[in-house]
Amino acid sequence: MKVEIYSDVVCPWCYIGERRFARALAELRGGDEVEVVFRPYQLDPNEPTAPRPLLDALRRKFGANAGAMTARVSEAARAEGIEIDWDAAIAVNTLLAHRLLWLAEREAGAAVQRALAERLFAAHFTRGENVGDPEVLARLAGEAGLDAARAAELLAGDEGEREVRAAIAHAQRLGVRAVPTFVFDGEYGVQGAQPPELFREVFDELAGRPANG
Repeated sequence: MKVEIYSDVVCPWCYIGERRFARALAELRGGDEVEVVFRPYQLDPNEPTAPRPLLDALRRKFGANAGAMTARVSEAARAEGIEIDWDAAIAVNTLLAHRLLWLAEREAGAAVQRALAERLFAAHFTRGENVGDPEVLARLAGEAGLDAARAAELLAGDEGEREVRAAIAHAQRLGVRAVPTFVFDGEYGVQGAQPPELFREVFDELAGRPANG
């Protein structure tokens, strides 16, 4: 089985949803044989490459509702063992991070890509690191098992940009309009940070399919 997760590394519900999905996958017999691949999506492709405080960006976008929104997200995150430091978090364009995830899958495989995605989420939301900074990205790549020098080489040029932009356009043609979106075996879609029980239901349904689909 293959599960494609359309997400953005600065999307808090993508972080929460990935944790919930991971809990369901851990309980699945043969779950370690499921291929999990992250696909790119940008919440705001026009976000500047120059970093700025995330809270400022949220207040400009949501106004007086920003405080209630962050409180609700923080509560859901804590239930999954995630601590979000809103005061430290940085808003920045995520195209570089998606290019790095593209490289990780292409040259190191889905498991390394997933490890990198988890580090990107933690770096952004918990440690307030700039996930648009090539030096930060190369370090995280090395920690995840990707060659850090190869990552730095990619980030110094435009390698992978065309492919990532094409993948984002493909997601839009598929009808992905919000993230996270989980696509099981290219046909079953689950949108949003759903509870583990729902993911388990999908796994059970797929396990009961006839072998010829």
